[in-house]
Amino acid sequence: MRKILNPYVHVEGYNCFACSPNNENGLQMQFVEDGDYVTCEWEPRGFLQGYNNILHGGIQATLLDEIASWFVQIKLKTAGVTSSMNIRLRRTVYVNKGNLKLRAWLKETRRNLVDVYVELINPDGKVGAEGVITYFTFSPETAREKLNYPKPEEFFEQKE
Repeated sequence: MRKILNPYVHVEGYNCFACSPNNENGLQMQFVEDGDYVTCEWEPRGFLQGYNNILHGGIQATLLDEIASWFVQIKLKTAGVTSSMNIRLRRTVYVNKGNLKLRAWLKETRRNLVDVYVELINPDGKVGAEGVITYFTFSPETAREKLNYPKPEEFFEQKE
């Protein structure tokens, strides 16, 4: 397992709702590379609820979309944009029952379309939400030019 660094923190104006550590109103997600997976452990906060103590479905979708994006960046070494999201909310996800786990892995690649399978896992180990996020991916050169995609090695601590 390797902790993934967020190289975007050095980009002027960067304030991503999902992954910026400096966005106090955001989700502040952090990621780990674990074999074929990208994972995240995330602590929900009460202000993100819909119904009483239940994590808002739109926030669940955002979490799943974001981990899929980081999967593309880490495992495919490029960036892209969300083309479609097919998400199923299977079980209640609470904001007050402990940390949630997210996991993403490759389902299928079709030219520049990539399907990433995603799961949001409750503290009891049961899947609360799952889905397939389809990303339209760019060449690494275009990703660098249009999306500020860094060099792949910038996502990890470099050993001296």
